[in-house]
Amino acid sequence: MSDKTIGIIMNGVTGRMGTNQHLVRSILAIREQGGVVLSDGSRLIPEPVLTGRNADKVRRLAEAHGVAKHTTDLDAVLADPAYPIFFDASGTPYRKAFLERAIAAGKHVYCEKPTATVVADALSIAETAEAAGVKNGTVQDKLWLPGIRKFQLLKEQGFFGRILSVRGEFGYWVFTGEYDGQPIQRPSWNYRKEDGGGLVVDMHCHWRYVIDNCFGNVTRVFCKAARHIPERRDEAGNMYPCTTDDSAYAVFETDSGVVCQFNSSWNVRVRRDDLFTMQVDGTKGSAIVGLRKCWVQHESMTPRPVWNPDIDSPIDYYADWNEVPDQLPFDNAFKVQWEMFLKHVAEDAPFPWTLREGAKGVQLAELSLQSDAEGRWIDVPALG
Repeated sequence: MSDKTIGIIMNGVTGRMGTNQHLVRSILAIREQGGVVLSDGSRLIPEPVLTGRNADKVRRLAEAHGVAKHTTDLDAVLADPAYPIFFDASGTPYRKAFLERAIAAGKHVYCEKPTATVVADALSIAETAEAAGVKNGTVQDKLWLPGIRKFQLLKEQGFFGRILSVRGEFGYWVFTGEYDGQPIQRPSWNYRKEDGGGLVVDMHCHWRYVIDNCFGNVTRVFCKAARHIPERRDEAGNMYPCTTDDSAYAVFETDSGVVCQFNSSWNVRVRRDDLFTMQVDGTKGSAIVGLRKCWVQHESMTPRPVWNPDIDSPIDYYADWNEVPDQLPFDNAFKVQWEMFLKHVAEDAPFPWTLREGAKGVQLAELSLQSDAEGRWIDVPALG
């Protein structure tokens, strides 16, 4: 059995997420480990070509990481049969056009979320890929975070009994750039609706697949979106108006009866175990689920508090929680999904995280914003 190579067009990966998570920690890491082992024992080794509109940025990125090929001529590599996979991490407003060009060229497509800015476009892309018969996928990385994988194992083992509710907290303080000693750490497009920015568009796509896969399919949403900070400084140090939401407070109902509350904000200072945590409460036990760690409290270890605001509580509410140990080494979540997609393309291994699944996230974001605008619960219908 001989090793095989597979060419991947990596489009728009000069941004932080594309560079760090997809190029360096996924594709190059897979290549450095000798590829992905297929079912016949052979190895599939990815060979990327970097594409983008800015020739200098693409060249410098390729040189910095030892990538042999890079170009601004996307049409040329789309016509090259040596590259059967197209990956897109460009700005969300441009994604539909890029994916349509790749699908028309017969490429299998994989892309970052959100797959589009509106659900009609996201569903259109999914239908186009399905009609063309190409394999397709959407990044849904949080499903392979160590903390969530530990939670899923506990759930499968019946630790929680019947799960009742989930309270998710996500976010951190994002500096506005007002002071020289505190530069911005997120790109300015995040705060401009016209550029595909917005907290709801970004994070509710994540919450959709996390809830659907862990707790039950989302059936209704109530959301309050907010633009708490109206102005920020951009990369050049100039003030600009923020035109979209930077925080969201939402409740999601599911077909399993589990109620999920998720607060998401780029204007919150962290006093919790991680930048993202979920408290999952069930009849038999509870968990605090972070990005990498998971703490649990069984019903047998649950203290009996007494309400008395006149004295300090005699209970240490952290003491009766136990950390779930690592049962196996955990790889980078983006890399894990990339390996699954490569196996899906090479030997038709299962891969349910399709563009249609990605469209569900865009749908939830769109309905969340509708809920905010109309001030009411919105039903989440089955998608197409």
